[in-house]
Amino acid sequence: MLVETVKLATIVMKLTPDLYPTLKKHELESEIVLRNGLAALEAEDAMEIIQYSISEHQKDAYLH
Repeated sequence: MLVETVKLATIVMKLTPDLYPTLKKHELESEIVLRNGLAALEAEDAMEIIQYSISEHQKDAYLH
């Protein structure tokens, strides 16, 4: 099984570049581990990853 670690910015630019300006720098810098690599990722998967990443960063904001 191929495992690849990429920044969220890479996923966004490859599959949903129109969302790039809406994300914060720290969200874009998040490292994402992809089980089957970037090549196997589809747009729906990217949207799910982006939504999860945003919610995780928002949780961190409430804790500080």
